Amino acid sequence: MGDLGYGIDPLVVIEIAQEIANVVKSGVQTAIVVGGGNIFRGVKASAAGMDRATADYIGMIATVMNAMTLQDALERMEIPTRVQTAIAMQEVAEPYIRRRAIRHLEKGRVVIFGAGSGNPFFTTDTTAALRAAEIDAEVIFKATKVDGIYDCDPKINPNARRYQSLTYGHVLTQDLRVMDSTAIALCKENNIPILVFDLTVRGNIVRAAKGEPVGTIVGGFCEVN
Repeated sequence: MGDLGYGIDPLVVIEIAQEIANVVKSGVQTAIVVGGGNIFRGVKASAAGMDRATADYIGMIATVMNAMTLQDALERMEIPTRVQTAIAMQEVAEPYIRRRAIRHLEKGRVVIFGAGSGNPFFTTDTTAALRAAEIDAEVIFKATKVDGIYDCDPKINPNARRYQSLTYGHVLTQDLRVMDSTAIALCKENNIPILVFDLTVRGNIVRAAKGEPVGTIVGGFCEVN
């Protein structure tokens, strides 16, 4: 969305696609789960009176719009990309098939998962954790607008402390809300570490893929630090 009030900022899409392209060119297999809050946020619509399931389905369709936009940007950079959706949209994307997704990754293609999990009442965070477990991902990058996880809101408290590492249990018991609890529990059960970092800082995706210290890491063997 960039600085726009809603929708898609083409310059932001290009910047993100370029970083993803650099990661892929380094040989890292990359799968992406996109949200749709820049177009339609189901929770807010539900709060305004819309049926929650209907609002969530509209939000899932919004993620497909973002997925197709990102696919277009990547392919203009000559990065082969496939969009797979949890809701059938055969004219514009493949249906989600786990084995096919893994095969695409093995062939060096980026796989973008759209339409969430295909079910209402579940967030794209949960979809990311689910898909990561299904494709046996080594790590989840939670690319967001903050540079990590804090003990309180840094926008309210200038003395908020940013953690370098956390356990899954600490995130859950302290209700730190970096991802929803279902997603955290899935990652804990499958021992998938989560790296939370600021997407808006140019180069952070590449730095994260290289293992450089950016953001906050959440994992089963991490200490609270």
